[in-house]
Amino acid sequence: MSKDTEKAVVGLSGVGLGLDELVRHGARQVIQQAIEAELAELMERFANVKTLHGQRAVVRNGYLPEREVLTAAGPIAVKVPKVRDRSGSGVKFNSAIVPPYVRKSPRVSAALPWLYLKGISTGDMGEALSVLLGDDAKGLSANVVSRLKAQWADEHVAWSRRDMSGSHYVYWWVDGIHTGLRSENSDGQCLLVIIGVKPDGSKERVAIGDGYRETKASWLELLLDLKKRGLKAGPRLAVGDGAMGFWAALEEVFPTTRGQRCWFHKMGNVMNALPKSQQARAKADMQSIWMAATRADAHAAFDRFVSIYAARYPKATETLKKDREALLAFYEFPAEHWQHLRTTNAIESTFATVRHRTTRTRNCVSRPTFLGLAFKLIEEAEKTWRRVNGPEKIKLLLEGVAFKDGEPVQDDRPVQQKFAA
Repeated sequence: MSKDTEKAVVGLSGVGLGLDELVRHGARQVIQQAIEAELAELMERFANVKTLHGQRAVVRNGYLPEREVLTAAGPIAVKVPKVRDRSGSGVKFNSAIVPPYVRKSPRVSAALPWLYLKGISTGDMGEALSVLLGDDAKGLSANVVSRLKAQWADEHVAWSRRDMSGSHYVYWWVDGIHTGLRSENSDGQCLLVIIGVKPDGSKERVAIGDGYRETKASWLELLLDLKKRGLKAGPRLAVGDGAMGFWAALEEVFPTTRGQRCWFHKMGNVMNALPKSQQARAKADMQSIWMAATRADAHAAFDRFVSIYAARYPKATETLKKDREALLAFYEFPAEHWQHLRTTNAIESTFATVRHRTTRTRNCVSRPTFLGLAFKLIEEAEKTWRRVNGPEKIKLLLEGVAFKDGEPVQDDRPVQQKFAA
């Protein structure tokens, strides 16, 4: 492995994804899938070899006793399959991924996301597995890698066809992820991702699709598909940036859903319109808006920002002003949820490694590979997601209780304690 590659692998450990958790939950599945793909290649190679009675000579024959691969996150149990050679020629299955001895790697925490994010390249997949299982691992052949990528793509397709009639979401985070990867048909391919909050406060994947430059047509197709599969209503609030065609599509498909603009994206857009000498101060002035305790205080801080910067930097203030109400929509929801609702961080943090790695990748990938790669990353990340703060307040929202400045109200009066969960 080159020094640059090694630095890239080690650098992934700081992105805040809980990599040890990813390893614990995902390593067994990935290793097992890789072993099964190896076996499938062997079976295909001997598919035409027959016995004297016309039967296949090489067939599956159960599994060896389960064994453990030691990792920095703990022992990972794997099952290596066996084959039976009825021709007597001595064909055996020996996995290159899990050789007949146990290896231990102190850098395993970096290996699994590397496996996912660089799995579009046969050579890089082999490097990832050598990090995971030891330098003596031979890696995967091109055929095995192709089978593994195809399996992940198939899993994404099956998940994308699941029944949504029983699904109900309170919040959505929505974003278009521009990875830098080139598809077979376009350089403008991006991931369309929706993460939702369920009535119990837990988070889950809602949709992982693709589109061309976040257009309305791309988002409309995704939302209509959710509705076709049974999703009866949109969330109470959707959080996203202002550059997407998502908002126009949402208005057509789920018109009652409120919109909250992402402050992280908005602050970046505003500071791009300011000279560097003004950016630190402007950032602090914008933070005083979204950190205000009440909507009235936020409006006052908003007006102060405009008065300070409008004369010299009109483009910056217009960028902020055009989404004024959408930037402050979170005040009509429980205060415990505000830190979740002001940004699309739920998606940004999950896909930070995608942006980090794929911006350096020049492989032209197929659409199924592109989606399968993202699906596997978010599938593992989902296992480490925590519930939103104050999940008991969701019950009040679903009962129709209004919120003002983060507190429940009824007839413009604070709701008594008996309404609180």
